[in-house]
Amino acid sequence: MKTLTILLMDPPYETENTTTALRIADAALRKGHKVRVFAYEGAVSLTMSQQKQHPNPVKNQDVAQADHPTTIRAIQSLFKKGPMEWIACGMCVDERGVDFIPEAKRGGPKDFYEWVKDSTNTLVIGTQ
Repeated sequence: MKTLTILLMDPPYETENTTTALRIADAALRKGHKVRVFAYEGAVSLTMSQQKQHPNPVKNQDVAQADHPTTIRAIQSLFKKGPMEWIACGMCVDERGVDFIPEAKRGGPKDFYEWVKDSTNTLVIGTQ
C-alpha cells in the first residue's frame, strides 16, 4: 500500500489550499492509499471539535437549510474512507487553545519527519 503524507498550514476557510488538500486526500483514499496529514500552525483548527454550522441570513436560510460545510465533517468523512492518520502539532494547538476531534492525535514535528521517511510521497502545502 502506498502512503501519502500531507503537511497543511492554512486555517479553515482562508484559502483554497485546504479544500485542494482534502480533495487530494480523498482521491488517494479512494485509490486504496494510506493518507497521513500533519496539521501545523493554523491548520490545527481544521479539526476543532467546537465547529458549528450557521444560518445564511442573506438567503433567509436557517442552519438546516443552509447546511454550511465544516472542515470537521469533511475530515471525519475521510477517516471513514480508508486508512488515515491525522496529527495536530501540539505547540500550535497550545498556542490556539484548540480542542480537536478524537480521530486527530497530538504530536510534533518529529512525527512529521518520521512519516516522511516512511511515505511513498509527501505533499507540503505552505501558506502564502
